[in-house]
Amino acid sequence: MTALIDLSFRLTRRPRSVPRARSALHAVLADWGAGDELLHIAELVLSELVTNALRVRGPSDRQVGVRIAHSSADGLLRLEVSDAGTGRPEVRHPEEDDTQGRGLWIVDAVSHRWGVSERLGGIGKTVWSELKAPDLVPAPATREIAAIAVQAGQSVRVWGEWRTIRSVTSERHAAGGLMVVLWLDDGPPLRVPAGEPLAVRVRVPGSHATPPAVE
Repeated sequence: MTALIDLSFRLTRRPRSVPRARSALHAVLADWGAGDELLHIAELVLSELVTNALRVRGPSDRQVGVRIAHSSADGLLRLEVSDAGTGRPEVRHPEEDDTQGRGLWIVDAVSHRWGVSERLGGIGKTVWSELKAPDLVPAPATREIAAIAVQAGQSVRVWGEWRTIRSVTSERHAAGGLMVVLWLDDGPPLRVPAGEPLAVRVRVPGSHATPPAVE
């Protein structure tokens, strides 16, 4: 059976969103069983795509969308970054001493294929890259994943019981760390560090949810 695993989230238009996108990707791919080489290449690609999206001129309140997906049908990992800017990015061929213009050149060099498409449901565009990832496998029915990768619709084991997650938000901890807030179907919200492992029952492959922007 073909299985699609995917995760979508939004980022604010701030430089610190680049390392946050990279951290979220690392947590997701580690949970999906990715090896070091794929992790390194995927983080490099996503960093370049998010960096380019943040450089696009536009209102400061416009957010950058990120989608991470893997289909068992073709064994490809797909990374998408959407922004509200116009135009289409083009690969430049920088000289050896150039300090800029290498982003898409790197993406083009390491991707199985990449491209640009119109942004679904809004203005702007989506730049995507696909990487060969035949060894990634669909998640088991129950497993431990980092809190940053938890999605609405999953069930999480807390206080000795399984609770369904209604929505997911994030906030900054007083000490400076990123906290994930899980709003449950019963009881108070659960606040946990972004990297803390949680036991979850994974939703049926093929569905996905979009948590609010990571501030």
